Amino acid sequence: MLAVRPLSLVRALAVHPAFARALATKSRSATPALSGTKLDPSESFMTGTNAVVLEEMYERYAKDPNSVHSSWTTFFHNLELDVAPGQAVELIRVNRNRLDAVPLGMTPGKDLFQISQDTVQLMSMIRAYRHRGHLVADLDPLKVNLHLKRGDSPDPYNIQREKEPSHYGFSEADMEREFVVAGEIPGPPVRRLRDIIAMLKRTYCGKIGAEYRHMLSKEQKFWIGNILETETEQTFSAAERKQILKDLAEAELFEVFLAKKHNTAKRFGLEGGESLIPGLQALLDRGSQLGLENVVLGMAHRGRLNVLANVAAKPLEQIFHEFLPHEDPFAESYLGSGDVKYHLGASSKRRMPSGNTLQFSLLANPSHLEAVDPVVVGKTRAKQFVTDDYTREKTMAIMVHGDASFAGQGVVAETLELSDLRDYTTGGTIHLVINNQIGFTTDPREARSSPYPTDVAKTVGIPIFHVNGDCPESVVKVCKLAMDYRQRYQKDVVVDLFCYRRHGHNELDQPMFTQPHMYKLIKEHDTPLTIYKNQLIDEGVITEEEYQDLKNSTNAHLAEKFEQGKNWKPSEKDWLSSHWKGMKSEANLSVAQPTGIDINTLRKIGFRHCEVPRGFKIHSVLKKQFEERRKSIEMGEGILWATAEALAIGSLLLEGYAVRLSGQDCERGTFSQRHAVLHNQDDVGIYIPLNHLEMGEQARFQVCNSNLSEMAVLGFETGYSLESPRSLVMWEAQFGDFANGAQVIIDTFIAAGERKWRRQSGLTLLLPHGYEGQGPEHSSARMERFLQMCDDDPDVWPDMDPATSKQIQECNWQVVNPSTPANYFHVLRRQVSREFRKPLVIMTPKSLLRDTLCRSSLSDLAEGTFFQRVIPEQSTQLVEPEKIRRLIFCSGKVYYDILKERNIGNVDDVAIVRMEQISPFPFDLVKREAQKYPNAEIVWRQEESKNMGAWSYVQPRFATALRGIENGVTRGQVTYVGRAPSAAPATGSLLTHQQEQSTLMEETFIF
Repeated sequence: MLAVRPLSLVRALAVHPAFARALATKSRSATPALSGTKLDPSESFMTGTNAVVLEEMYERYAKDPNSVHSSWTTFFHNLELDVAPGQAVELIRVNRNRLDAVPLGMTPGKDLFQISQDTVQLMSMIRAYRHRGHLVADLDPLKVNLHLKRGDSPDPYNIQREKEPSHYGFSEADMEREFVVAGEIPGPPVRRLRDIIAMLKRTYCGKIGAEYRHMLSKEQKFWIGNILETETEQTFSAAERKQILKDLAEAELFEVFLAKKHNTAKRFGLEGGESLIPGLQALLDRGSQLGLENVVLGMAHRGRLNVLANVAAKPLEQIFHEFLPHEDPFAESYLGSGDVKYHLGASSKRRMPSGNTLQFSLLANPSHLEAVDPVVVGKTRAKQFVTDDYTREKTMAIMVHGDASFAGQGVVAETLELSDLRDYTTGGTIHLVINNQIGFTTDPREARSSPYPTDVAKTVGIPIFHVNGDCPESVVKVCKLAMDYRQRYQKDVVVDLFCYRRHGHNELDQPMFTQPHMYKLIKEHDTPLTIYKNQLIDEGVITEEEYQDLKNSTNAHLAEKFEQGKNWKPSEKDWLSSHWKGMKSEANLSVAQPTGIDINTLRKIGFRHCEVPRGFKIHSVLKKQFEERRKSIEMGEGILWATAEALAIGSLLLEGYAVRLSGQDCERGTFSQRHAVLHNQDDVGIYIPLNHLEMGEQARFQVCNSNLSEMAVLGFETGYSLESPRSLVMWEAQFGDFANGAQVIIDTFIAAGERKWRRQSGLTLLLPHGYEGQGPEHSSARMERFLQMCDDDPDVWPDMDPATSKQIQECNWQVVNPSTPANYFHVLRRQVSREFRKPLVIMTPKSLLRDTLCRSSLSDLAEGTFFQRVIPEQSTQLVEPEKIRRLIFCSGKVYYDILKERNIGNVDDVAIVRMEQISPFPFDLVKREAQKYPNAEIVWRQEESKNMGAWSYVQPRFATALRGIENGVTRGQVTYVGRAPSAAPATGSLLTHQQEQSTLMEETFIF
């Protein structure tokens, strides 16, 4: 330090010609504004009259170097080291990390070796704090730190000793020593050891624990570290702190109000984690300032009502109304079962404090925790697609998780793995974990093997911020940082909110049964609101009277909305979002639309689909395959399954319907049948023919090879299908039984989603199905499971009049097993031609993809044609209908097996009828076909075992369909022909399979 008085020194320097010239060359303003805390000397022109300004700045620096801009800190520090004023300024712009003089406080009593060794140890200490400081951060409001308890060790991760300077050879005598930290930590290039340690403890061992050093990007790590290590403890103005208090009060008082009004109702309240609300509010407001326009949120039941009320802006009167005992208010306009209030979603527009508007969507979800995660990102991606948000800055996903489910549910990892995939990325999701430090009744030590529930997120290299939920300012700070990071780097980020659950799993549960110690602490622990309001009162930010006014006004508002809720009425917009305008509910009849198209248009699509750009070399096998496709288009005959699919997709694209096909290896197709994406054999490059039809404007075809996931990918496509009815969204399983891995999505979102949440979806599942001797795992798509979930009544004959029937509108979904390429073409087009949407499950073929009999003609796709729910007997070589002795009903591939055997045996008194649509059951057409053959025994023939396939579904419906016709009592007893009941779907022996097939054929034609 210089011997002269600092203020005198500064006053002299302020008029020093060299200093003035140095600053004059960089001047942008005449006088610095002292209202801010960060001022750059290069942006100020100092004259004699401004000496006082410099003097005051120095005083602030002397008290706390972090209270001024780092460039001022560098400047003043260099002056104290006898660096000339002009050079001190230049250091800022030329190279902040260069020192022209060795700090005097660095070397007393130390030789060069000791200095070098101490510097290495200092770097080790800095690294330890950055990597492991979060393990000793003040995160747990209850101070029990269950996440760190492993056995009897008080320090299981050996971090307590690593945070002590003595571990690195430093003593109290070293605290005033100075070290060069230029380039390692932001701020002054030279710091006292005491200041370095204080900064590290404040940054990494306070109310925030940061995990980001595992990330691969050096730039991102530097960006995060720079923000964390330069922030001062107090970062909020009085107005901002009052807003945080208001958000916190609204969160807590909402829960208290509900508890008083409905003390016997489950609500899965947020008590203990109320800081989530100010955190979310700040996050969204910051996002609106950074260009965010749409937010899609998914969360489980914990705190959901609070988020609906205070963040999603769902009308309070509606929420209160849903607590009242009453009939379903939507029953007249929309049939369905409904769902419990803490599963329901909401959509709203909000004017944010920044003045910008946010469109906010909270997705409905089931009780299967985390199942909604991929649905959220799928809907987000779809919203980005329909709004042309290809930079992904305007639409973002937010997920609120529970700690036990985030660690325990595999779909979390599956969804995280989608985050950076080309066809699935949404430009980053913000994950907020409500870390109650307990599952239902299970402690963290029994719930996971890692210290944090968020450790799974490290697999994709994203930052994780742990924060103490009793410190709402830290929560808000971290949430803003998370939003800044997401918008800047388009990556996922996790905020782990350490809190607690004030009640049991629900408000009626008794947690003392299993966690007596924890709940004694919770009972004695003040709420986050009480803690924070006391803090603000103590610091003079508010008065007790101001707080009471806030509390009273909030309670008055809740009481007013509660009274209004008694008379709340729903409207149509409550179940139909904006993109679905014009779609009809079950209450409104939708007339069937044609699906055949002009044959010349079909030819043009077919020819364009087979064309390859000049200079683009495709594989020789593909060249031959596409030549055969083109030939079939020219001839108008021999249309294979994949060709019909391409024609259907191409025609929809020309009509303005976007098409998305997703699944494992779906670009090529599991059976090498599709080849929707061509790869240049001589160079890197791909070509998607259906995106180059050149027949006027067209929509976009997305064909997406997914990662090896079923649950997350199917959930993603489910969410995608919810955004707009103007897309045909298809998920293809590699084999049909792969759908087993996505059963939760199928059960809760696809089969029952419309019934529970009044949200339509036209999602289409393509499930390869067929017994060809490939063993138990690649034969059956488990048709029986889908049929079991169909909600049509087997004993009721519905209205089947084409002009008035709403059979399909009133069902929950459709299950089809088409046997011709033409019917596949029509069912895909039918899926989006209607004025409503229903999920569609298609049993697609394997061996039939190239079967010589399984082909169609272009005339089968032309105008005037349509999807055939039932295909009658086609042969003209049979005996008269009255002499037909056996009428066989079947579906899919089985038809060709029977047909080939009938031709081989020259059988002419057995008729075969194909049931293409199994559900909803075609009662009218089944009856019509049965009446054609009055003396025939009716048989249901399937290749699946008796306890599988369609038999259990069709048997009682056959009885209903045949009721009332001549000899109906006898004929209602339909004969079953198929495999015997079995636990495994199919045999693993090809020889046994062939023997079973032979036996089935004998039984089919035995009378």
